[in-house]
Parts: sequence; C-alpha cells; structure tokens
Amino acid sequence: MIKRENFTLAGSKGRGILMDLTYKTAHKKAPLIIFVHGFKGFKDWGAYHLMGDYFVQHGYRFLKFNFSHNGVVADNLREVTDMIAFSENTFSMEVEELNRVVDFACNGSSMTKTEHVYLIGHSMGGAMSIIHTATDKRVKKLVTMASISGFRNLWDIKDEEQWRLQGIMYIENKRTGIMMPLKVSLLDDLNKHPNQLDVLAKAAHITQPWLIVHGDNDTSVGLNQAEELKKANPHTKLSIVKGADHVFNATHPYPTNVLPSALQDFCEQSVKFFDK
Repeated sequence: MIKRENFTLAGSKGRGILMDLTYKTAHKKAPLIIFVHGFKGFKDWGAYHLMGDYFVQHGYRFLKFNFSHNGVVADNLREVTDMIAFSENTFSMEVEELNRVVDFACNGSSMTKTEHVYLIGHSMGGAMSIIHTATDKRVKKLVTMASISGFRNLWDIKDEEQWRLQGIMYIENKRTGIMMPLKVSLLDDLNKHPNQLDVLAKAAHITQPWLIVHGDNDTSVGLNQAEELKKANPHTKLSIVKGADHVFNATHPYPTNVLPSALQDFCEQSVKFFDK
C-alpha cells in the first residue's frame, strides 16, 4: 500500500518548510529521492503526486517539499497566494533550506532516515540541487529536470537597473496572469554571494553521477542552458526528450491519473539512472 505522511520543518524567518513523504508501507527503508521544485513552483503542482507514485512503485521513497518563501501556505497547497513571502525570498535562503531538508532526511525522522539521498531538481530547483550536490557527498546521484544554468536567466538582465531604482520588480505567472513581486533583496543576495550562487562553477565540481534531462520544446528554459551545464561538467549525461515542454507536458491542475508521455519518459530514464 502507498502511504503519504506530512512533515513541517523550521525554515527561514520563522516560516515552515512543508513536506510530504510517499512510500510503500512494506518498504519503509527504500532509497530516498528528494524533489526540489522551481521558481514559481510548489510541491503539489500538477502531476508531481503521480511522479512520486511512479518512483515509489519502482522501489523508492519520494520526499517533496515547499521552500518556506515560495508563496504557498498550509491551508492552500494548490496555489501561490502569499505574495509577501514570495517577494522576500532569496536564493541563499533556499540553498540553506535544501541543506536542512537533506539533514532532516539523513539525521532526523525515522520515517526518512537514510545514509544518502538522490536529488531531482526542476528548473530553478535544478540549480539549487547542483549547488547542494557539489558540496554534499550524501547526495548519491543527481537528476536535473529542465534546469537553469544561472539565476540571472530567470529574468532579462536589462531590467535590473529599473528593478534597483524601484526596489521591486513584477514577473507574470503566465498560468494565472498574476503579477508576482520580487524585492530588490533577491538581486542584492545574488550580488552578495557570487561564488556560492555560481551554478556553472558548482556544476564543474560535481563528482557524483548526474543526469541532465531537458525537453526540446521548452520555451521557458532553453535547451542551450542544458548544453551549458553539460559543457561545465562533461562527465554528465544529457538526455533530450522530444516534444517535452518546461513541465514535460503536465498542467496544473492535472486532470487525469495517467502521467503525460513526456513526464513518463523522464521518470523511466530517472529510475534506470538511479538503479545503476
């Protein structure tokens, strides 16, 4: 039987990191995958629950979580609604919070206890996973999914001057049409920690097995960014999924209990990679 359990971990500035663990009751000590969501993403987006079920059916436990300042609150896990929290997020906070999640998995609850973890990071979560993997040997293998190759790829650099003058910038959530605020503190954080947040430099230092997966129909994060990551670390494997968009053809809300073929392809490749 597949079961889900919820946890809350202390996050940044007093906000919680909401987590859920999916596992088979007969295999409570199966290898653990941690999934890291992207920039405007969250753990309960779209078909992520089906993706978790897929990995559990193939011999793994699956832990997904919300960064504390991703704008999702406990009483509404299906949408980004807390724009104050979202506006106050920084990359450094997320780097630290991912470390807390891995610590929790390796040292904390008996439900998650493990000696090492497998990481899957989507989009910006891919960048966070790269940074973490470069310095944490508890990560046994890494899969990045439509990952960015640098944080400044999340916006147009020419907008930074106006962003700094106004102290805030708005980015559109294309699915909802909502304009989402980013305080200049996000940009300040990036400028303050150029080495810690240099994704390509961190990528070059990864020694664990790493699979890069990207769709050739991704209009949000171009395939060139996957190629940049591959160039930074030639030991990685780059797999291109034909016809896959940025979310591997899933939607939110997701209307069926069957994975889209592109996301199914991603899951199959990841299981084969983890199983080796």
